Amino acid sequence: MLQNKINARAYASCLMMLLMSAANAQTLRDPTLPGQGVVAAITKTDNQSLVLNSIVSGQNTYAVINNIILSVGDTVSGSGLRVSKINKDYVTLSDGRKLQLFKSITER
Repeated sequence: MLQNKINARAYASCLMMLLMSAANAQTLRDPTLPGQGVVAAITKTDNQSLVLNSIVSGQNTYAVINNIILSVGDTVSGSGLRVSKINKDYVTLSDGRKLQLFKSITER
């Protein structure tokens, strides 16, 4: 009879310890998750940034804008703008904007 009471108490103690440890584990938070209340939203802007990557001159002149090869009269994808003029170091768009190449670091 005494043995049964000890076994019952031992089982009850073990059960309580397991339940308490499970409760503690639930309160831990994954540190790699974003903070609480943070909502990630992707917004699409109408004013897409345009980058003049390079200008290629030869028999025909081409401008590389946002990694797309364009010539005078072509439309820049996603913006609805047309290439009006391609010069040695800049490109003029149909809305009047000029996209300019960066100066080379080796020039002095």
